[in-house]
Amino acid sequence: MTLLVLAICGITVIADGYDVIIYGAVVPSLLHEPGWGLTPAGVGLIGSFGLVGMLIGSTSVGTLTDVIGRRKTLIGCLTCFSVMTALCATATSPEMFGLFRFAAGLGLGGVLPTASALVGEYSHPKSRNLVFAIVFSGFPVGGMIAALTGIFVIPRFGWQAMFLLGILPLLLVVPLALMLLPESLVFLLRKGRHAEAQKTANRWGIELDDVRKAVPAPESRPSENGSGSKSPVRVLFSRGYAMATLCFLAMCCLCLFMIYGFNTWLPEIMHRAGHSSASSLGFLLMFNIGAVVGTIALSLVADRIGSKPIIITTYTVSSVAVLVLSLHLPTAVLYAAVALGGLGAMGTQSFVLAFVSKHYPVGASATAMGWSLGFGRIGSMLAPPLLGLIIGSGLAFQWNFYALAVPGLIGALLTWLVPRAPRTEAPADLVNAEGPTPSPA
Repeated sequence: MTLLVLAICGITVIADGYDVIIYGAVVPSLLHEPGWGLTPAGVGLIGSFGLVGMLIGSTSVGTLTDVIGRRKTLIGCLTCFSVMTALCATATSPEMFGLFRFAAGLGLGGVLPTASALVGEYSHPKSRNLVFAIVFSGFPVGGMIAALTGIFVIPRFGWQAMFLLGILPLLLVVPLALMLLPESLVFLLRKGRHAEAQKTANRWGIELDDVRKAVPAPESRPSENGSGSKSPVRVLFSRGYAMATLCFLAMCCLCLFMIYGFNTWLPEIMHRAGHSSASSLGFLLMFNIGAVVGTIALSLVADRIGSKPIIITTYTVSSVAVLVLSLHLPTAVLYAAVALGGLGAMGTQSFVLAFVSKHYPVGASATAMGWSLGFGRIGSMLAPPLLGLIIGSGLAFQWNFYALAVPGLIGALLTWLVPRAPRTEAPADLVNAEGPTPSPA
């Protein structure tokens, strides 16, 4: 069961990663698209359209999963962004292109929190860093596929072909999910569908009593009006957790700023630094390779020594790697630095979410993840236009790397400031029992 959910959710996140990162691969082509007249600032603005859609998708997906379940939500989000990505290839103007990117973002935004909840529901706390690392490594794997595809496809068939390939998840992954992906047992129990939950548990060899322990009885569930137990949001900002919550929100924001700054502008920045178009896409490929290999390797260490020291290390590594990229060094050294940058940026995000999931009581952990991802989208929306303004201003290309190095240093400091969790009870095995409940803010 765990492996099946992990595999399908991992493949879905790969498709998510491809869809997001192809924008960075086609940025140089969009800047020279005849009749569009795009500037770096304009390209950055269009890049933020998709991220606004992702913010809306991620902050509304919790309500959707409560109504129709995680399985249907994940399949629906996958279908949405696959279709809308393919439609981007038909755009005849920047405005139409931006509209399709926004619509694709609505689906993209719902994928990560829903996949995280499904996988987290069936993962044990002692292996959660590894499980999250495997799932989130799908994002850079998708980036690797996007970079490799761009190197071959763009010179031969144009940037539109990159978006046409976005229809493949609809054709390949959706049928697989419809046939094999089970519904969340927690969702079924919360809806009173006990017979269906028992049948699903029997089919996959799950002990349903263990799942029931993670689902609070109706009278003990937290309420937003403050009656009975504290609501999840109140727990996040209670005296014992408020400091950690503020740190986590800012950490996700800074981390996603780095991730989307790299994935949107790295090929164009390296091209302006004097590298060829193919070589510039090679940097994007190495960024994602470093993220996959490094994140999975460090997750094994994180499960032994804890998330906090690993996150401080990865944040610091990302900043140092970015500063190295600003120097005129041999290409081989720059490739190594950008691989470390991928580990430092993308690896940090998976470790931060694993840290968040284990820091709070079971009734508030899913809400904490939703708030962290939702607030983090602010960083992802700011990165493309801000770096686009820096590029368009005529400043030396090094200033883009300086802008990406500072968030890593701040993030390391914020991680160090996260206090120990005040609770004394052991976390339940199913830490994400409530599902993603992102903040509407």
